[in-house]
Amino acid sequence: MKSLRQHWANVPEGSAVLFLIQVFATLGFAVLQFTLTLYTTRHHGFTSEQAALITGVFAAFNYGLHLFGGYLGGRFLSNRNLFVGGMLLQVLGCGTVAGGSLAGLYWGMALFLTGSGLNVTCINMMLTQRFAPEDERREAAFLWNYAGMNVGFVIGFTVSGVFQLHDDYPSLFWFATLGNAGAIVVALIFWRTLADRNTPLMQHQGTAFWGRFAVGIAVLAGLVPVLAWLLKQPGDTAIGMKAFCAAIGVILVVLTIRHPVRAEKQRMQAYLVLTVGSLVFWSLYQMAPSGLQLYAVGNVLMNVWGIPVAPQWVQNINAFSIVVGGPLLAWLFARWRRHGWPVDIPLQFSASLVLMGLGFLALPLGIHFADPATGRADFFWLFLSYVLQSVGELLISPVGYAMIGRLAPKQYQGVMMGSWMLVTGLASLFAGDFSGVVAQPVDGGAALATNPAYTTLFTQLAVGSLVTGAALFGLRPWLRRLIDGPADISTQPVR
Repeated sequence: MKSLRQHWANVPEGSAVLFLIQVFATLGFAVLQFTLTLYTTRHHGFTSEQAALITGVFAAFNYGLHLFGGYLGGRFLSNRNLFVGGMLLQVLGCGTVAGGSLAGLYWGMALFLTGSGLNVTCINMMLTQRFAPEDERREAAFLWNYAGMNVGFVIGFTVSGVFQLHDDYPSLFWFATLGNAGAIVVALIFWRTLADRNTPLMQHQGTAFWGRFAVGIAVLAGLVPVLAWLLKQPGDTAIGMKAFCAAIGVILVVLTIRHPVRAEKQRMQAYLVLTVGSLVFWSLYQMAPSGLQLYAVGNVLMNVWGIPVAPQWVQNINAFSIVVGGPLLAWLFARWRRHGWPVDIPLQFSASLVLMGLGFLALPLGIHFADPATGRADFFWLFLSYVLQSVGELLISPVGYAMIGRLAPKQYQGVMMGSWMLVTGLASLFAGDFSGVVAQPVDGGAALATNPAYTTLFTQLAVGSLVTGAALFGLRPWLRRLIDGPADISTQPVR
């Protein structure tokens, strides 16, 4: 008991609260993101290609707006204010989608995306502010917080599957509404605990403070109709978003080239290289709610020991792996490092890409051994693919968030955190492109016809991930020098 109290005393104030908030805040996203493809095809008559496109654009806005949220949070609204305001918009969004109309779908998604897009960065910034840059507990805290996120995913996926089996979408979206409301309640109860620390907004008072506050509120209100309009034309929107992401990439490169402090510049260079690896990983991972879900419904025997498996339940393979593996991996990494074994960021990134590649190779293997009469693969191969992808996710995602505090100069932390999430948004667009390669009817019956195309697609994606992982591993010594550069040059300007 004494040991437990000592451990709890070492946890920075607010970390446990943010873990709980993550559980509730994730419910709405889990429901909407991983039900959207099936909901739009079955309830609104979208084709599989249209559904994959709107799902990709939805995810791209969700992650892409994190960049904007990283800039607004702590500058125009406090991170906690922006988080609660965003959650309120998510509540309104899920309630609007529950109405069932097509117009309600677009407006509901716009409300939800404005909230989720702007407030997720706030959680990560509130957590990272509770640690000094050199604090080794940072990585473990993000792994625990990532586990909390996946507890929310487990609950969301499980409930989604129950309602999906009965096509009861209104009840499902009302459940998501209540989950989002729970995050607001927890944040309000622990309002003082979640106070911002050392943000630019804290330097302003009086008229200057309230002026910034008004700008932040105006942005929240103004984004909703803009997003609703863009979602109605997803093809053109996807092209524009890719161009925007390219522009952000150019800006980051310019910032890195011009940065005056040598050691910080080197770490920013490492950030850019690792970003490329992250883009490859997430482009495959983000196929789960669209292409992989359609493949599962049409080409996999969705039955385990005689029990029907709802499509959303498949995502619990990933969520359970994260919930169990997150704390275990934090403990394992700490143990390895105490014994002098070099577990570093480049190694984790390269390993995650190799695991993703192996996960996608499992899918054509399943097709090879599929039932010759129906063409449907055994569920085991889909299960194996998701487990391998999940372990890869554990190696790259929470570590990616945690490394921002180490690689980003203080003045760029919010922007670089948002940019890191923007990569996932761009990856979602690529995932939508990949998912649309194979036209797969949601009602199934076409496994024998589509299996050859799926085999080719999955094999090509697997090879791309494996090659990228091998390249990062080859660059590991150079990346380690950039990240762990000599301490004596940490404050020297570039000449």
